[in-house]
Amino acid sequence: MYKKSFESIISLEPRILILGSLPGDLSLEINQYYGHPRNRFWKMMFEIFETEFSEDYGMRKQLILQNKFALWDVAHSADRKGSMDAEMKNVLPNQIDELLNEHPTIKKIIFNGKKAEQLFWKYFDKKLSIEYISLPSTSPANAQFSYERLMEIWKKAII
Repeated sequence: MYKKSFESIISLEPRILILGSLPGDLSLEINQYYGHPRNRFWKMMFEIFETEFSEDYGMRKQLILQNKFALWDVAHSADRKGSMDAEMKNVLPNQIDELLNEHPTIKKIIFNGKKAEQLFWKYFDKKLSIEYISLPSTSPANAQFSYERLMEIWKKAII
């Protein structure tokens, strides 16, 4: 099944770009990054920035913008049965180099999971001005990390 990512969420002068691989089926269905209720991304971001958690997607996007982040996926589109990253085929990457050129304030790229990192290095070259950090996926499929451990790792990378 052909699946397509969302437009980026990007602040005026972003410091950090968080890259996923491609939204899962539920996220695509409701048109929201990290839309699966068991994905830990939004809960962690609100906690890291000491802000009251909200399920409102507008508030979630505002949190990204206020804290000078950009949020996107490495894949613009791909064929994928279901939501599992391992099933991705015929990947067409997003225009990440163009985004980085337009926003030279980005000094750090965080990969939300190994697949995002693998895809990135397949299609893009390292820029010396950027720090790259691969973090464990916030996906509910990544059950090997407790919320507390995931939070500790992500907070260290973001703050």
